[in-house]
Amino acid sequence: MSVLIELCVEGVDGAIAAAEAGADRIELCASLMEGGITPSVGTILATLAAVRVPVMVMVRPRGGDFLYSAREFASMLDDVAAIRETGAAGVVFGCLTPAGAVDEGRTRALVEQAGPMACTFHRAFDMAADPAAALEALIRCGVGRVLTSGRAPTAVLGQAVLAALVTQADGRIAVMGCGALRPDTIGAVRRATGLGEMHFSAQVEEPSRMVYRNPALAMGSAAPSREFVRIGTDPALVRATIAAARA
Repeated sequence: MSVLIELCVEGVDGAIAAAEAGADRIELCASLMEGGITPSVGTILATLAAVRVPVMVMVRPRGGDFLYSAREFASMLDDVAAIRETGAAGVVFGCLTPAGAVDEGRTRALVEQAGPMACTFHRAFDMAADPAAALEALIRCGVGRVLTSGRAPTAVLGQAVLAALVTQADGRIAVMGCGALRPDTIGAVRRATGLGEMHFSAQVEEPSRMVYRNPALAMGSAAPSREFVRIGTDPALVRATIAAARA
């Protein structure tokens, strides 16, 4: 069974590493330490110039929950419009109501704003109260793909829900599985669930190349030491995980 592999990356260097290692598609984010937020237009353009695989761009104005203020949502619509002009393949977003349902009004508006671009509803789906109802809502809104771990910390633990979602979707929407997928787990998850698309990040911490370091000051992270660590993409892990998925 064939499987499409999407890599979640932070920035242009991560995208290049993932594409060169064999990723079929890229999800481009900023700040993976926050779960991914919207990258700058400059980062998007640099990535599109550097890779030849489709690039999906995260549209998320901040970390935290997926219940956005009116101004935050307006900024998401503007981001989608700006991303559409870059020529990216698509956008990735998610909006929920306070009760944990898909916000259909906002989701439909984002899909319409995206125009011809592909739309993925991200793991806000896993925070929804009723996954079966949420899937039907996404189909009604015209979303093409949902990213999910089966509402569990890992895809291994979420296998039963993932399999049920694939059956429920019945080709009406793509279900893309994620959640700590590694060479030793991805093949078994694919076979158990019937997923046709899988998503992982292959993150690696890369030390800063800074020689001078002020040990007393942090610019927003929890500890000063975090100022001198970057999140990169491990090409060897990408290759190994893709090979295991397709074995």
